[in-house]
Amino acid sequence: MDELRRTRRPGGRSARIGAAVHQAVTDLVGERGYGGFTVSEVAARAGVADTTVYRRWGSLEALLTDVTLTRLTARSPMPDTGSLVGDLRTYAAQVAREITGPDGLAVLRLAVLLSGSGPEGLRLRDGFLAERARQLQSMLDRARERGESPPDALAVVDHVMAPMYIRVLFGAEPLTPEYVEGLVDRLLG
Repeated sequence: MDELRRTRRPGGRSARIGAAVHQAVTDLVGERGYGGFTVSEVAARAGVADTTVYRRWGSLEALLTDVTLTRLTARSPMPDTGSLVGDLRTYAAQVAREITGPDGLAVLRLAVLLSGSGPEGLRLRDGFLAERARQLQSMLDRARERGESPPDALAVVDHVMAPMYIRVLFGAEPLTPEYVEGLVDRLLG
């Protein structure tokens, strides 16, 4: 029984605190931009003590990196439509919805600002690319097993996801379904 008490359960209070702190960061970045707030303001908005934030994340930069990585690599269900083109179109549409959602622009801007030099920037870049590649690889492996010739995961990031990120970051034309499907079609063309 003592072993069960010491084992950390997923969810519960710890998950609620993490979600509240992440949402507070996202809201503050959206309202004030990067660097426009302190750990104390995050903690107050999340309804926790400053020490809770410092104990869990260590610094504001580490917290911002964690929020950004978590949001950018959120696990959407990997589509399985029976064809590579269908899977990629569905996946691209999911990513487009995520980055054009209420907090999408704030998270993308934060990612750009944090991806500079230093250990947190390296952690963000490496973590993002590794997680996206891992997510995409299962879809690409299924396509290969069906006899299709998929591109590599980095090509999907370069030719489908990066153009969507750039459009959202710079407020260019909207991510219409036709545009998103066109990215996939050009990649597979």
